[in-house]
Amino acid sequence: MNATKSTLVYRIIFTVLLFAVALYCSCSKSRTGLRYEYSEDSGAGFPYPETYFAVISDIHIYDPSLGSSGAAFLETLNSDRKLLLDSMDLTDYAIEAIKASGAGFVLVTGDLTKDGELNNHRLIAGKLKRFVDAGMAVYVIPGNHDINNPGAVRYEGDETVPVPSISAAEFAQIYGDFGYNSALMRDDDSLSYVAEPEEGLWLLALDSCRYRENKSGEEEIVSGKISQKTADWTAGVLQTATERKKAVIAMMHHGIVEHWNGQHKLHPDYLIDDYEDFGKFLSSHNVRFAFTGHYHALDIVLGQFGDKFIYDIETGSLVTAPCPIRYVEFKGNSLQVRTDTIVDKIHPGTNFAADGRAFVKKTVMLEAEKILRGYRVSARDAEYIANAVGDAFDAHYAGDENPALRPSFDRGRLGLWGRFVYGQQKYALDGLWEDLRPADNNVSLNF
Repeated sequence: MNATKSTLVYRIIFTVLLFAVALYCSCSKSRTGLRYEYSEDSGAGFPYPETYFAVISDIHIYDPSLGSSGAAFLETLNSDRKLLLDSMDLTDYAIEAIKASGAGFVLVTGDLTKDGELNNHRLIAGKLKRFVDAGMAVYVIPGNHDINNPGAVRYEGDETVPVPSISAAEFAQIYGDFGYNSALMRDDDSLSYVAEPEEGLWLLALDSCRYRENKSGEEEIVSGKISQKTADWTAGVLQTATERKKAVIAMMHHGIVEHWNGQHKLHPDYLIDDYEDFGKFLSSHNVRFAFTGHYHALDIVLGQFGDKFIYDIETGSLVTAPCPIRYVEFKGNSLQVRTDTIVDKIHPGTNFAADGRAFVKKTVMLEAEKILRGYRVSARDAEYIANAVGDAFDAHYAGDENPALRPSFDRGRLGLWGRFVYGQQKYALDGLWEDLRPADNNVSLNF
């Protein structure tokens, strides 16, 4: 080969290598094999228009006509942290409070129903229509409980009897007035869509749920992920938003930033698969704020990726004390978040707030005791450790955790095996009591 041909070959090889490197940097594979098209634009994105809106999550509406007594219902009630029998009162109160707040629109970040019952979907859709009738737009996204759920039942004494759930297509139909009919774009592979609630502001509503994998007779799948098709669709949406000079916020059910150190270890199902890669992907396209739910806690956490960032603003469940509503305002170069907890307001002059918090702690403790007993921890030690677990989750659900208020724990009270098990799980209690930056309930986030 002569020198000229040799030089040409080397140039071709070098060009191919440069192309491959550029392709790898802009479209890299995640741990689960998904390819994310990261933006190469180093700009700061577009300004957010001034707007004011409300966020609620995990409504878990329940119609008591499906059963409100008997052993089967009590077992369900005591195995979770939801004030199911108060869900309609809490929802009605929240709707009227939001209507009176002056908010321009409402985000609902999934789990609208107890377990996807058709009856409950119709019930909550009717209640959300009150916003539309008042001239307020509503945007919903499904949660893991809402579609094709094998847990859709009614309660008859000691028995549960299956009742109809709904399909993804039925979800989009039932909630057509709440985002789907007015969507600017829809994803063909999920219930994700794009809306423009305010001129210049795009809402990227992402469906992260795995309802297509649910099987009759089994528990619904709690964890979240998106498909390659939805990842590609999302990249296209974000590129279009850049071209049209639109600021973007996201909402989805599952978290995209770890909300306490160790959450991915104890409760990975509450974070989307590839949460670190997915957060980096969104932030590279200047999506600075994502509104999530699922964990039933009030928490805001910052994900930092070089000079890019994203805040995961998680809203607690409307049926888990303290039963919050978020009010969010873009003003100048800041996002201001205010949180209203309605468990203290809904039934003035009663013990509803104290009883609601006590109920949530009790159900957490019962679940913790069950797990600890499975590890062969003695009944006495399991009760003592479970009480500490209940306190930790109570603090995390309320947000703005204060370690100075953490009750003392005497490991010397535990037997040898209890001390060992506690030592293995102490990271979770420490993580739940540590409030990762920024503040959770009332905060101004500058950008």
